[in-house]
Amino acid sequence: MKNNAHPHSRTPARRLPILAVLAAGAALLAAGCGALPDKPARATLYDFGPHLAAAAPASANPAALPPIALAEIDASMRLEGTQLLYRLGYADSNELRPYGQARWSLAPAQLLHQRLRDALAMRRTVLGPEESATIARTEGRVPDTLRVSLEEFSQYFESPASSVGLVRLRATLIRGGSGGDRVLAQRSFALQRPAPSADAAGGVKGLAAASDAAVAELVAWVDQAR
Repeated sequence: MKNNAHPHSRTPARRLPILAVLAAGAALLAAGCGALPDKPARATLYDFGPHLAAAAPASANPAALPPIALAEIDASMRLEGTQLLYRLGYADSNELRPYGQARWSLAPAQLLHQRLRDALAMRRTVLGPEESATIARTEGRVPDTLRVSLEEFSQYFESPASSVGLVRLRATLIRGGSGGDRVLAQRSFALQRPAPSADAAGGVKGLAAASDAAVAELVAWVDQAR
């Protein structure tokens, strides 16, 4: 028998399976989106803060004191990154552990270099390695060079609820001359300051305070050693 139905009268019947498939796909997509993991939390960045604690009385005439060249601060490989590190002294003080969601804005050696440079600049002209080389080449004199090695920079937990910021460094004052370099003085510094809380934020405050104390002692030592 000839089918006399209008062609368009069969369209709804053909579309039903397609619409069902699309609806099922949309439901699966919505369910999949709901199962996606949340974005990873962004690490909190810390530095020493915008204000420099008074490391030493500012000189009325910085030019009256001899200039000094400040080399970049050396650090062990473990301290070259930006991780905020801590030690559990009551468990295993030999293990350095990183906080998962806390970072320094710069490597600790760079933050300490900025602090030290600013403190020295209150007393005298501070030169970089290239500026020091220029003076040696044009004026025939070599400014003394301060070299610093950062050996420890961590939050040290004496107990689960008590910790300190611990900074340990070694400073060497070098004088160059026609006969080569010679060591004028060398000294190690170890400073610690209480952390107000047993977490990353407390460790940052303790380390910033210990760094300022180390800078103050280092600047005073440079003045005496010269």
